[in-house]
Amino acid sequence: MGFDAIWISPVVDNLTDGYHGYWAKNWEGINASFGSAQELKDLVSAAHSKGIWVMVDVVANHSAPIGNDFGQIYPLNKAEHYHSNCDINWNDQYSVEHCRLAGLPDLNQDNSYVRGYLKDWIKNLVSTYGFDGIRIDTIPEVDKNFWKEYGTSAGVFQMGECFNGDPAYVGPYQNYVTGLFNYPMYYTISDVFGNGKAMSSIQSRYDAEGSHFNDIDALGLFVDNHDNARFLHNHPGKNA
Repeated sequence: MGFDAIWISPVVDNLTDGYHGYWAKNWEGINASFGSAQELKDLVSAAHSKGIWVMVDVVANHSAPIGNDFGQIYPLNKAEHYHSNCDINWNDQYSVEHCRLAGLPDLNQDNSYVRGYLKDWIKNLVSTYGFDGIRIDTIPEVDKNFWKEYGTSAGVFQMGECFNGDPAYVGPYQNYVTGLFNYPMYYTISDVFGNGKAMSSIQSRYDAEGSHFNDIDALGLFVDNHDNARFLHNHPGKNA
């Protein structure tokens, strides 16, 4: 089909039922539900042989939903490795960065061990398997400065997920990661192709984003994804 890059799910070993890859349990292991470490290396090698780049999804905001029983996580297994248990207040950025998203234990990147481990982990993951880029989950839930260090350790292209429709909120994160998913444009695309708004809205959105992003060409455009209801679910009549 002409693809020259693929994005795969997180590969870290997950808690039971964490089929999606976002519930890290053993940070040193590979999710056996997806295959073995050697099979992952073979996948990347096969993709490269066909001129296809591989971007792996990674998480550095949280671990698996284990409540406060941190001993279930390896090696980030101490209470001090996590922020206190609180629910996010989305109107307070401090709360967004320090409280639990969907009840998931929130990693404390200000802890020197956690910060160092996460940076070493991403460096080793990329170098061991030969990934060409990383998709970073939950960008706004972690302090911006950490992402700069994390991306440097990875040493490859970074595509951050900042789930917000305001370019003034999303744009500054491009000072810390290479690129971001263009959520503001996502909502505009839905309005235009799903709700019949004028095509000129796309040009207007593009023009408006110019003052907020460092590099619009490094943004990821999408119609839908695994975090949102699919386009045809929201607009069932558009498949005719």
